[in-house]
Amino acid sequence: MAFTLYSLIQAAILCVNAVAVLHEERFLSKIGWGADQGVGGFGDEPGIKTQMMNLIRSVRTVMRVPLIGVNTVCIVLLLLFG
Repeated sequence: MAFTLYSLIQAAILCVNAVAVLHEERFLSKIGWGADQGVGGFGDEPGIKTQMMNLIRSVRTVMRVPLIGVNTVCIVLLLLFG
């Protein structure tokens, strides 16, 4: 497999798919990244763990519907061009 722009885009799509399918109660809470784990005080800087939890939650919320279309396009391109 050659190192092309399409392979980079496909790798990025696979990573976003991996983040989108993480289940908060089944997987994230077992490793200590559940919704109740990131409680901070007012005015405190959020830590890296809290920022990563917010990123995962945002990707799951915002990218769920567009990923269906992007995955469909990738599948069609793979079927047409190999």
